[in-house]
Amino acid sequence: MKRAILLAASAAFAMAAPVAAQNVDIINATVATGDGSEPIQGATVSIRNGRVVYAGPDSGAPARETSNAIDGNGTWVTPGLFATVTNLGLWDVGAVSESNDIRANGSPFSAALDVAPVINPASQHILIHRAAGITRAAVVGSASGSIFAGQGAIIDLGSDADAVTTPRAFQVVELGEGGARLSGGSRTSAQALFRNALLEAGEFERSGTLRSTGSGGTSRQGDDIGIDSRMARMSRDRASDVLLTRFDAAALIPVARGEQPLYVMVERAADIRSALALKKEFPRLDMVLVGASEGWLVASDIAAAGVPVIADGLDDLPQGFDQLASTQSNIGRMVKAGVKVAINAAAMENPRNLNQYAGNLVALTRMPGADGLSWGQAFAAISSVPAEISGMGGKAGVLAPGANGDLVVWDGDPLEVGSTPVRVYIDGIEQPLENHQSRLRDRYRELDESTLPEAYDW
Repeated sequence: MKRAILLAASAAFAMAAPVAAQNVDIINATVATGDGSEPIQGATVSIRNGRVVYAGPDSGAPARETSNAIDGNGTWVTPGLFATVTNLGLWDVGAVSESNDIRANGSPFSAALDVAPVINPASQHILIHRAAGITRAAVVGSASGSIFAGQGAIIDLGSDADAVTTPRAFQVVELGEGGARLSGGSRTSAQALFRNALLEAGEFERSGTLRSTGSGGTSRQGDDIGIDSRMARMSRDRASDVLLTRFDAAALIPVARGEQPLYVMVERAADIRSALALKKEFPRLDMVLVGASEGWLVASDIAAAGVPVIADGLDDLPQGFDQLASTQSNIGRMVKAGVKVAINAAAMENPRNLNQYAGNLVALTRMPGADGLSWGQAFAAISSVPAEISGMGGKAGVLAPGANGDLVVWDGDPLEVGSTPVRVYIDGIEQPLENHQSRLRDRYRELDESTLPEAYDW
C-alpha cells in the first residue's frame, strides 16, 4: 500500500516538475550517504540548484522549500548507484550485429577506439538501468582484435540527449587468459605486446609526429617511464618496426604519461603480480585492476601498490583456469587488507543487479569462516568507490555538500532483493522511470482477455 501511494505521488510530482534542476527536501527518511558509513534514521536530504547541500539528521537540516518538501515516511534515500565497466548504450539486441557496437572485430584500430561518439542515450538498457537506481556508469567496449579494448567514457543515465560527461576517461587492456587468447595464444605474447605498445607510444610522442595531428607538444616524458635507452635507440626509426597504427600509438600517450587511467583485466594471482610489476617498470601508469578473482591471495601486494580494484562480485565457481582460487570472500578479504574495491558491473548479466550483489556481501558477514562487508562498505562499493575510481570522487555516488544531486528514493532497504526505486534524480532533476519492460509489465499485469484478437481464443 505504501509503495502504491509513493508511486502515485511520484507520478503527480513528475508531471508538475519543471525540466530543470529542482530544489528538493526529502525528510523523515532513512538516509545512506554512500561514504561507507551506516544509514541514518530520521534524516533529511536537501538539493539546491542540482547540488546536494545537506544529508543528515532532520534536526540539522536547512530551511526547507516547503512547496517541494517530500515526507519520506520511513523510506530509504541513497545516492545514485555508479555502475563501472559496463556496455550501457552500446547495443540494443546482442545477436544483431547492426545494433551492437561492443566489439570491433574487423577494425584496424584498438587503443584508439572511443565509445563516446556512439553511445545511444535512448537505449532501452539505459532506461531500464535508470529505473533500477543507476544514475552514472563507466562504459567501454570489449577487446576483440587486440589486447586493447579502447577508451571508455563516463555517462549519466539522464533522460536527455547529452549522456557523456567524460569522454576518453580511461583505457582498457586485457592481460592474463583473455590477453593471451587475443595476442597469439600465450601470456608471454600479451606482455610483449603491452610493453611494445608503451614503447611505441613514447617514441611516437618524442618523434614530434603528434604536431602534424594537432595534438601539440613534444615532451620527453617517455624517457621517464622506464624505457631502456638502448631499446629507444633501436626503435627510433618507427617505420622499420611498428605494430600500432599512429592513432593507436597517440591514444596510448596519455596512458604512458599517467594522465589517463589504465584498466587492466586480470584474474589469477600470478597475473596480478605481473601487472603490479608493470607499474614498477612504468611508474607513471595510473593502474586499476579489473576482475581480480584471485585478488585475495595477493591482497597485501595490491594494497602496498595503492592500486584500486574493480572486482567481480561473488565468484565462487571458476569459469577458467585463471580463477581456480576464486571465493565469495574475495572482496571482503581485499577490503580487510586495505584495498579500495568496487563491484564490477561487467561480471553480472545485468548491472541493475549491483545492489543485490552488494547485499549478498553483507549476508556473508553472517557466514562462519567467510569475509563480507558491512552495510555501509557494501553500499559504498556500488556508489562512492566506483565514482572515486572513475575520477568523480566527492561528486557522484555520495550524498555530501557539493555533490551532484543524484539520489534515489527506495521503497525499502536497497540491499534487499525486493526493494525497488520509486524516484530517481540526476543533477536535481527527477527522471522518468518508464521503459519498455515497465510498459509490458503494466500491459499484461491485469490483462482483459476480451480485448485479445480471435487468434488467442483457444
